[in-house]
Amino acid sequence: MAALLPAEWIKNWEKGGKSEFVQLCRALSENKSHDSMSFRDIQQALYELAYHVVRGNLKHDQASNVLGDVIEFREDMPSILADVFCILDIETSCLEEKTKRDHFTQLVLACLYLVSDTVLKERLDPETLESLGLIKQSQQFNQKSVKIKTKLFYKQQKFNLLREENEGYAKLIAELGQDLSGNMTSDLILENIKSLIGCFNLDPNRVLDIILEVYECRPEYDDFFVPLIESYMYMCEPQTLCHILGFKFKFYQDPSGETPCSLYRVAAVLLQHNLIDLDDLYVHLLPGDNAIIEEHKREIVEAKQIVRKLTMVVLSSEKTEEKEKEKEKEEEKTEKPPDNQKLGLLEALLKIGDWQHAQSIMDQMPPFYATSHKPIAIALCQLVHVTIEPLYRRVGVPKGAKGSPISSLPNKRAPKQADSFEDLRKEVFNMLCYLGPHLSHDPILFAKVVRLGKAFMKEFQSDGSKQEDKEKMEILFSCLLSITDQVLLPSLSLMDCNACMSEELWGMFKTFPYQYRYRLYGQWKNETYNSHPLLVKVKAQTIDRAKYIMKRLTKENVKPSGRQIGKLSHSNPTILFDYILSQIQKYDNLITPVVDSLKYLTSLNYDVLAYCIIEALANPEKERMKHDDTTISSWLQSLASFCGAVFRKYPIELAGLLQYVANQLKAGKSFDLLILKEVVQKMAGIEITEEMTMEQLEAMTGGEQLKAEGGYFGQIRNTKKSSQRLKDALLDHDLALPLCLLMAQQRNGVIFQEGGEKHLKLVGKLYDQCHDTLVQFGGFLASNLSTEDYIKRVPSIDVLCNEFHTPHDAAFFLSRPMYAHHISSKYDELKKAEKGNKQQHKVHKYITSCELVMAPVHDAVISLHLPKVWDDISPQFYATFWSLTMYDLAVPHSSYDREVNKLKVQMKAIDDNQEMPPNKKKKEKERCTALQDKLLEEEKKQLEHVQRVLQRLKLEKDNWLLAKSTKNETITKFLQLCIFPRCIFSAIDAVYCAHFVELVHQQKTPNFSTLLCYDRVFSDIIYTVASCTENEASRYGRFLCCMLETVTRWHSDRVIYEKECGNYPGFLTILRATGFDGGNKADQLDYENFRHVVHKWHYKLTKASVHCLETGEYTHIRNILIVLTKILPWYPKVLNLGQALERRVHKICQEEKEKRPDLYALAMGYSGQLKSRKPFMIPENEFHHKDPPARNAVAATVQNGPGGAGMPTSLTINTVKLDEGNTEETADKLKEKSQGVVKVTNKTVNAAPKVTTSNGNSASNSKIIKEKDDKEKSGKEKDKEKKDKTPAATPEMKALGKDGKDKPKEERANKDDKVREIKEKTPKSEKEKEKVKKEEKASKEEKSKTIVTIVESKSTVEKEREKEPSREKDVAKEMKSKENAKGGEKMPVAGSLKSPVPRSETSESEREQKRRKVDTHSSPSHSSTVKDSLNELKDSSAKHYINHTTPTLSKSKEREVEKKDLDKSRERSREREKKDEKDRKDRKRDHSNSDREVPQDSTKRRKEENGTTGSSKHSKSESPSDSPRLNEKEKEKNKSKSSGKEKGDSIKAEKMEKSSSGSKKESRHDKEKAEKKEKRDSTGGKEEKKHHKSSDKHR
Repeated sequence: MAALLPAEWIKNWEKGGKSEFVQLCRALSENKSHDSMSFRDIQQALYELAYHVVRGNLKHDQASNVLGDVIEFREDMPSILADVFCILDIETSCLEEKTKRDHFTQLVLACLYLVSDTVLKERLDPETLESLGLIKQSQQFNQKSVKIKTKLFYKQQKFNLLREENEGYAKLIAELGQDLSGNMTSDLILENIKSLIGCFNLDPNRVLDIILEVYECRPEYDDFFVPLIESYMYMCEPQTLCHILGFKFKFYQDPSGETPCSLYRVAAVLLQHNLIDLDDLYVHLLPGDNAIIEEHKREIVEAKQIVRKLTMVVLSSEKTEEKEKEKEKEEEKTEKPPDNQKLGLLEALLKIGDWQHAQSIMDQMPPFYATSHKPIAIALCQLVHVTIEPLYRRVGVPKGAKGSPISSLPNKRAPKQADSFEDLRKEVFNMLCYLGPHLSHDPILFAKVVRLGKAFMKEFQSDGSKQEDKEKMEILFSCLLSITDQVLLPSLSLMDCNACMSEELWGMFKTFPYQYRYRLYGQWKNETYNSHPLLVKVKAQTIDRAKYIMKRLTKENVKPSGRQIGKLSHSNPTILFDYILSQIQKYDNLITPVVDSLKYLTSLNYDVLAYCIIEALANPEKERMKHDDTTISSWLQSLASFCGAVFRKYPIELAGLLQYVANQLKAGKSFDLLILKEVVQKMAGIEITEEMTMEQLEAMTGGEQLKAEGGYFGQIRNTKKSSQRLKDALLDHDLALPLCLLMAQQRNGVIFQEGGEKHLKLVGKLYDQCHDTLVQFGGFLASNLSTEDYIKRVPSIDVLCNEFHTPHDAAFFLSRPMYAHHISSKYDELKKAEKGNKQQHKVHKYITSCELVMAPVHDAVISLHLPKVWDDISPQFYATFWSLTMYDLAVPHSSYDREVNKLKVQMKAIDDNQEMPPNKKKKEKERCTALQDKLLEEEKKQLEHVQRVLQRLKLEKDNWLLAKSTKNETITKFLQLCIFPRCIFSAIDAVYCAHFVELVHQQKTPNFSTLLCYDRVFSDIIYTVASCTENEASRYGRFLCCMLETVTRWHSDRVIYEKECGNYPGFLTILRATGFDGGNKADQLDYENFRHVVHKWHYKLTKASVHCLETGEYTHIRNILIVLTKILPWYPKVLNLGQALERRVHKICQEEKEKRPDLYALAMGYSGQLKSRKPFMIPENEFHHKDPPARNAVAATVQNGPGGAGMPTSLTINTVKLDEGNTEETADKLKEKSQGVVKVTNKTVNAAPKVTTSNGNSASNSKIIKEKDDKEKSGKEKDKEKKDKTPAATPEMKALGKDGKDKPKEERANKDDKVREIKEKTPKSEKEKEKVKKEEKASKEEKSKTIVTIVESKSTVEKEREKEPSREKDVAKEMKSKENAKGGEKMPVAGSLKSPVPRSETSESEREQKRRKVDTHSSPSHSSTVKDSLNELKDSSAKHYINHTTPTLSKSKEREVEKKDLDKSRERSREREKKDEKDRKDRKRDHSNSDREVPQDSTKRRKEENGTTGSSKHSKSESPSDSPRLNEKEKEKNKSKSSGKEKGDSIKAEKMEKSSSGSKKESRHDKEKAEKKEKRDSTGGKEEKKHHKSSDKHR
């Protein structure tokens, strides 16, 4: 503090300092505003003045004078001065400087006249007083003061009891005990008491004590005694009353004492009226706060020990000892604890409604300590009852309930009663928080609070309130949630299995959103049970009891166990379910009994169960995969299975679970889809399984009823309610579409995001799971959502794909039901509008409704693909394909019949059942009859629908395939965008795709080549198989199975073939320019040739299968085994192919037994089934005719031209080769062959047009050639195998490498084949070099001969080959030379093939004309680039081919026609040749790097390899897929030719290699070859002449 006396004042004291000081003091004394401040300032001023004197700056007489002036300013100035002296006394007595002490005593002496002696004696030290002369001796003074204090404070006053007369007390008691009901007032009585005290000389304290005693006995007279005591207290010191009460409480504090309630009540009332202070009384009460805290801690420790004991495993011998010890302890405990006076007072306060004081007592104790004593809890509950009464009566009482009203407290100081929800916040919520879990003592109050909560939620959820009210309501809502968390749920835990309370609580809970509910359950389960010793015990006991029940739970005792579980769950559901779920995760066989035993649960418990399930699923500590990282953990599978069962059986809310799955998907985790899958399967009865039988699949193509009856493994009944619940949950929370979209997006996410580190097997599983769940969930939505709901939720197809990035297959899958709904509703509208009943009218209306609905879809799909896609297929076709289902295409009559028959059998069984009571019989029969009627009605309905759809397709089909590029391209697009994506989508879609292909064929759709389509599907399945997941492989297998079924049906019987394929455009073998599909019989592929083609497909399948089995790759092997198992009914049919396959599978069984048991199991399964099919396999010659007479016969039937006659030859050659190859060689060789021979077939397919009529000789020759080829191949192909095995070098890869960029995928596949051919051509020995040279010479000489003869001679050579294996090589050489001779004519292949006449008879010009004529038919796209030209040439080759067969005219007419076409065709052919040459040059550049890959189009190579320009054809129609019709022939031809080609190539390669081995042999071979050539020429010429004559006759 700043000094108030400046030093100048002291220096100039006499001049001005004194007056300044006086003025200061006056100013400070007059300042009345800040009393305490001015008091302090005066003290400081006086102190400073005195201090200057002590230090010697001022004389003591000067100071005493000025103090004399100042002393009058205030009344208390002497007291202030005495205080200052007191402080200076203490300060100076501590100082060593004696002068200062002397100054101080002089100052005091000078001022003695200002301050009285008594004041100084009070305040100064006895020694100082002695030095001042105020007392004689300080020692005596001290002794005297001690005596006085003792007398005052410690000596008990001895009242003169003789002077207090007993009569006074008697009168006092009579006065207080009289009837107070009259006009007696406390004032009157008080006057009488005063008189009695005065008259009888009574002790006032004792009187007060007697008043309190009487009040204790007459508690009902509060209104009299409280004012009396209040008035009496004016005569006593305030503390007296508190001391007397304290004394009374102390009296009862000995161990045996028990404080009476009346005393507590009196104390409480006095506290409530503020006659005593709580803090003053509190100290008189026992036990102390420390003791209470200790006791609370001890309770917690004891609770934990009990828990530990319960969780410990105790052996039986120990148990008995422990029990005895526990009993002893309990007996000790039962000794009564000393009275807790604080709690007694608290109870009394609560009873009279003094909440304020009660609260402050509770605050001094540990939380819930006070209310853990039942009387206090009940008292507090009673107070809450009273407080909420008016509000409860107004809003809480249920309709029809009377209830017993509770009267309010008579006490005006009790808390105000609540009239509105806002009032609850003030007091009631607070009281409840102090109650905590002990609300359990009063279930009625519990119910009241919950009902108030319900009423509040009703008001809270109605929208009519203002903004301010809303904010208040929000606060109240959060308070209600807190009360629920801290009071209601813990109290429920302590209640003894009170199901009613649980249901009551659910009434309020169901108004909360599930997020809040789950939050509350989470707190309840994970935190509440640790907050209080009682709850800790309860938790342990619940777990103990749960273990007991679960150990004994079986299917047999479900009911009694269920009741026990129910009992336990009413109070502690979270703990119980947590334990039950932990058991289910370990032992999945508990699922069924547990689900059945949960039927005694309350609604709240079901909801808690849902939460517990989600918590268990989301448990971060659990691994979702097994240790091998390839399968999903069994705990997750068990939980998912339990979910499905429990959600189906009981009315549990699904929203939380569905949202959890959606959130997991958003986070990119698809494991939990397993749950959704199970829930939908169980609740909606929609199963997704790959193991469906064909019968089930067939049933799945019918209506809903048929699906339910025959489509699933388990008869899933009574799913109506559960599926409705699932639907409502999805719609209410808007999860239907998001889940679909998330699943559709997640499918690829599984691979690219989730699958990073995971095992391929697991990624496949997760992908399948994601896909299957999508299909299942989509199926559920389609069958359960109303049309409006569905259409409202699912956006249009372009939005789905472009905005939501849904894959196309999934997008159409989701939209399909929408189109169906839409069309049917439009159709119904139109039917109602006009009532025409004719079938035609109906069909017309149906088609109109389809157009209305599908038109926008046609527009929408255009944005899904590049514009050039729509050059080949129309958007309408695309949309039609994707929007139809099997239900639209065919009626499963057999399924309907099967189910109806089953019902009939059931009815008969019911009739025969003697034990069944009649009323049950009647019910069952009615059920069966109703079902039967439903099925028949459904069948009829579907039949009408299918007829309408087929009519619609008939009208649409002409605009389906535009084929602006080529038919081959069209098929490519069809397979790529329609068939392949959809056939692996689901099992039904697989069947649908196969059926749709057949349907498009049957509809005679323009520009659709059925042969090409089937060929592409069967030709190279390696890539498609390898890129499938396990389930996709299964579906792909189903698709192939259905395709093979159709093909096998056609193959089985000529009549069927003629009927279903004979005259159909899909089986044309000449692909003309778009717009003209000649209906010429000769253009059709005939039956026998078709059988060759089918054999080729079987061979292709074998080759692909063997290849996959030999890769050693897990995915390849697994998938091909799955596919093979699926197609087993139709493949293998040919014995040798079956044997080859069997050997390979057997090898897999041996190799994989230890390494990969799952592959081993698959292989063993297939192997067993394959063996059982063996008796049904047939030799190759029965599968298709390969002997010469058959060939001739065929030739005769087709006579129209070389094409017709020639095809069989080449085909048979090919097949013969296959036959021998397979029988002779092991599976390994098959592999080589599969890479070689089949490639060859491709070539032959392309070359097929060259083949002309043939006869026996030619056939035999061809056989010889073939055998030779085989041998050569076996050598060459070993090399090839090596190359093939290195992945980079596989022909497929190379081909893709070169041309892959620009060409569509299918074209690449074709190329692959070509590349394989090229490889085969690569030179293998020097012999061949020489051969080639000779052949080139020969080719020059033989230019004048037609190709026809050559081909014939080829075939003869092949036959000879069979007979004369020794000559194989020579013959092959000769063949080659002939082919080279053909090579001399670089014509665009097909022309030369035409003339069936030997060359000698037809002039060169004619041949040219024919060639050109053929060119005119070639596809227009030739003019693009060679890349395209390859594809087109496939087509064109086929077209040329067909053209040859066209003429049924006489020769002369034919010539005329040819002349007309001549000019055009010449121009075209020239242009084409130019382009071809250009492209060849380009190719040469591309291919120059690799020796093995010979440029396919370069003319030079063509001569060397193929001989004729036919080679160009081979190179163009790369894969068998390109020219299906020719495939078989081509195979054979290719074989013969390839031998030549290979030789040619090999010569070249060997030049490079310069390997000299075998040169001697070559010369010998050459000679032999030359001889054979001559023979062949002569025989060939004759045969051709014969044939020509016969064909002329026919013309």
